[in-house]
Amino acid sequence: MENTIQKIQDYLFTEDTWIQLGIISIKIIVILLLTTVVVRVGKRIIKKLFFVRQKSPLGYSERRQNTLEKLLQNILANVVYFTAIIAILSTFGIKVVGLLAGAGIVGLAVGFGAQSLVKDIITGFFIIFEDQFAVGDQVQIGTANGIVQEIGLRTTKVKSYTGELHIIPNGSITNVVNYSIFNSLALIDFSVASETDLLTLEKNIQEFLKGLPSKYEDLVKPPSFLGVQSFSATEIVVRITAETIPTKQAGVARKVRRDLREFLEHKGIQIS
Repeated sequence: MENTIQKIQDYLFTEDTWIQLGIISIKIIVILLLTTVVVRVGKRIIKKLFFVRQKSPLGYSERRQNTLEKLLQNILANVVYFTAIIAILSTFGIKVVGLLAGAGIVGLAVGFGAQSLVKDIITGFFIIFEDQFAVGDQVQIGTANGIVQEIGLRTTKVKSYTGELHIIPNGSITNVVNYSIFNSLALIDFSVASETDLLTLEKNIQEFLKGLPSKYEDLVKPPSFLGVQSFSATEIVVRITAETIPTKQAGVARKVRRDLREFLEHKGIQIS
């Protein structure tokens, strides 16, 4: 026991040991600094390349560009971090080649039980390749409804409107509803008293709808008055439809209801 303690003391309190530890520490610091610089510079270069791509006369899809930009940045970061770990292990004298060979054998064995991981990666590749949805799209994936924050080869991240972040394995994505591809349609129903003259009501509504595109930038074309949707002994429900740019239908519907109520009340028609 005493011999062991003496050997440890002899090793720790020699000049060569501290010089060696100092060199190792400097190498690790340099590796970490280089890793940080390479990742930051690499991400900026990727961002710059995609910015230049936007200016080209060739076909440009902002959705696809944002998705590929984030994906390439993530791949770059992972590769650089993995290389840094290998370099740090080498500074400690660990035989990285043997370690990687052993990891390959273990990985082969684990691979047979990691079919879900392979499925996630393959599905993620086809999601990006087929442009099923992109970063910034509003989607419904299972119970997750929100904006796509990130698409990776293994998982997709969707942020809901109430702030929750859903992390979904790509392999479990079977059905996707993408609200950001085509124009949206706002359905606007409102009620008036049953004794309201429908011809006068329609004339006033048509007058109101003609001036809306200049007021609402999210409208694609002037809204349409469809007519009576339903009626009862006390009220009549009429419907307006408005085509908007993708995902803006809810906001447009709220504005139309607000302004239409004010317009009709000014005309002497009370909305119930």
